[in-house]
Amino acid sequence: MRECCDMRGFLSFIVLRLISKKSMSGHELSQEIKKRKGSKPSPGTIYPVLKALSENGFIEEIKDKGKIKKYRLTKKGKKELEIATVKFCQIFYDMKDEFGRRC
Repeated sequence: MRECCDMRGFLSFIVLRLISKKSMSGHELSQEIKKRKGSKPSPGTIYPVLKALSENGFIEEIKDKGKIKKYRLTKKGKKELEIATVKFCQIFYDMKDEFGRRC
């Protein structure tokens, strides 16, 4: 099974979703996850996820101001996100009303 489609890959799924909206750095991702979920993933959690996503060809690094690295989705990453979103909806479909919108 794909890494970002199983429960262990939930953070990978969140990272792909966030990066699909705009290019973000590891720090920005941590802050956004904290804002949305209430707890901030440590660098020891977020950067291995970014590394794995990059090694799988789902994201690529882009240079921003100075030494800041940002990440954006690749074509392969967009396809993976589509697959992961469908899988997520299949897993949680019976709870769709609790999410406030349809999958």
